[in-house]
Amino acid sequence: MKNETLPNLTLPKIGYGAWRIGGNSSPDRSLDEKSLSALRSALEVGYTHFDTAEMYADGRSEELIGRAIREFGAKREDVFITSKVTPNHLQYDDVLKSCENSLRRLQMDYLDLYLVHWPHGGSKYDETFKALNKLVRDGKVKHLGVSNFNLKLLKLAQSLSETPIVTNQVPFSLADRSYVKNGVLEYCQQNDILFTAYSPVDEGNLRESATLEKIAKAHRATLFQIALAWIVSHPRVIAIPMSFDPVHIKENFDAAEIELDAEEIKQLEEVRE
Repeated sequence: MKNETLPNLTLPKIGYGAWRIGGNSSPDRSLDEKSLSALRSALEVGYTHFDTAEMYADGRSEELIGRAIREFGAKREDVFITSKVTPNHLQYDDVLKSCENSLRRLQMDYLDLYLVHWPHGGSKYDETFKALNKLVRDGKVKHLGVSNFNLKLLKLAQSLSETPIVTNQVPFSLADRSYVKNGVLEYCQQNDILFTAYSPVDEGNLRESATLEKIAKAHRATLFQIALAWIVSHPRVIAIPMSFDPVHIKENFDAAEIELDAEEIKQLEEVRE
């Protein structure tokens, strides 16, 4: 697996996004075995970065990730866990409580990366980052980041964080380049911030095109793999696709190894929404 390396952090180009693990906004225990099976498949393939959030299935996603890692027998230091605090928990005491609850559900002593999940109008981000900075100082969190932040808010987060903001997690795909157009991608690339792409294949609704099909055929790859390969061909960009299907889980993982040439990348850049 190819990696992106910052001065203080290395992450694989492809991680596992855990939205829908354990349910959507609410827990759905009928999905537990399907979810655990998917997580086991990801661990067996070699995924080491798992991205979750307290919002995902109201915490059930975190519980299942922790359980899958324990049952698999992976060492804590061999996996990288990202979680996120919800927008309505951004006050000082709420941030601390949210992190403790995430750690309890994961049954872990620390998070590798903790993100503000969404901006929230009227939030006092100085309070939010006072709590986040404390979590880092106390060893409960190793790295801080944000998600869905525009350029102005990203710069504000940098000014309030005592440690480097290591990522901004945003939607990015062949069909969604909004965070390219608003300048966030370029800023991240210029400032050693990982640009983490969620919904990189539009949640399975990838729009077919003749260009995509031609390049996929040339590489004996799927359309989804080419779409992912295009995303991670960008410097400072990593992706966190999600799938329950063990075949797709492996295909997503292997997409990082596809080498697109300059002409193919140019052609894919010209694929429009």
